[in-house]
Amino acid sequence: MLARIIFALVHFAARKGLAEEASASAPKQRARRTGVRGETYAYWYLRRHSYVLIARNYTAPGIKGEIDLIGYDGPVLAFIEVKTRTGEHEEFGRPEDAVTPDKMHALRRVARQFLAERRIPQAQCRFDVLAIESPSGQPPVVRLHKAAFSA
Repeated sequence: MLARIIFALVHFAARKGLAEEASASAPKQRARRTGVRGETYAYWYLRRHSYVLIARNYTAPGIKGEIDLIGYDGPVLAFIEVKTRTGEHEEFGRPEDAVTPDKMHALRRVARQFLAERRIPQAQCRFDVLAIESPSGQPPVVRLHKAAFSA
């Protein structure tokens, strides 16, 4: 119930998009802040859809990469990559297209480390991609791709 209420508030706050108004800040800073907003939106979106999230922005020492969200969707442990696009740079394509084979490889390595650290030898796992398109002045459009690629 709480997740539904909070997601409703987050969704209402995002009704005009997740990008910030044009400012003098550097493009990389704006992109990072948009990414953080997208991950927060994704967190509450997934909670609203009954995911039990157990980790955010997980990194493993000595391994390149980060897993944005990790949580259970029923009995399945899902490693979730969140990709957010504001529509400012349409040449980059759809958000989910940014999950390249190199990114998938990095996510698999970090996921294996997570399972080893937490001593989870046998778990039903999958990799999800949550794509958020948030054109300026419009509410976000979310696409959740369960089992987007294999372990």
